[in-house]
Amino acid sequence: MRRAQESRPVLLTAATAVLVLATAASVAAAGQLVLAAAGGRMAPWVLGRAAGLTSYVLLLALVSTGTVLAHPWARHLRHPSARTRLALHAGLATFTLAFTVLHVVVLATDPWAKVGWAGALLPMAAAYRPVPVSLGVIAVWAGLFTGLTARFAGRLPGRLWWPVHKVAAGLLVLVWAHSVLAGSDVVALRGFYVGTGCAVVALAVTRYAMIGMSSRIG
Repeated sequence: MRRAQESRPVLLTAATAVLVLATAASVAAAGQLVLAAAGGRMAPWVLGRAAGLTSYVLLLALVSTGTVLAHPWARHLRHPSARTRLALHAGLATFTLAFTVLHVVVLATDPWAKVGWAGALLPMAAAYRPVPVSLGVIAVWAGLFTGLTARFAGRLPGRLWWPVHKVAAGLLVLVWAHSVLAGSDVVALRGFYVGTGCAVVALAVTRYAMIGMSSRIG
């Protein structure tokens, strides 16, 4: 029984890795078809921007499900089960990573985007809007660190991984600012960014307000 329990993290890691690679390969193949059909020098930028928007939406869902998992209201939810919600949270993290990788790779290899590999991996190294792009770079590295600590949550003390994991909400702020300041189509998406940002903030406010009320009552 103990061996079976110890093997589960290994199997889960392998399954997650396969899922990420399969998703990235599928998205890359679809992207190649889009590029072949679209043509033109802006086609890679369009694909990279689409991948970025997709990863932003997935990150919104990821942070929202994480907030719900830690929300005092969660104890009153019967469906879906806590285990299902946790699995959904982990799955969203996987797909967020896959589309973020696609976003970074496409823009790093697109000469027209003026980002390059250095700009995609290092702060203030991009020729295009270095400050907004750097916000995204910092968010990616911090997100990877947060994800790794969460992956080994069962082996690390809660006082180590849980405070780091809560940084994910701050990552959303960085990604939101990156999307608004780095995207050239932000005017058309202004309502989308404002609406989604306010929705997540409202959810977070209710969580901390409920926690504060519970602590005062207790």
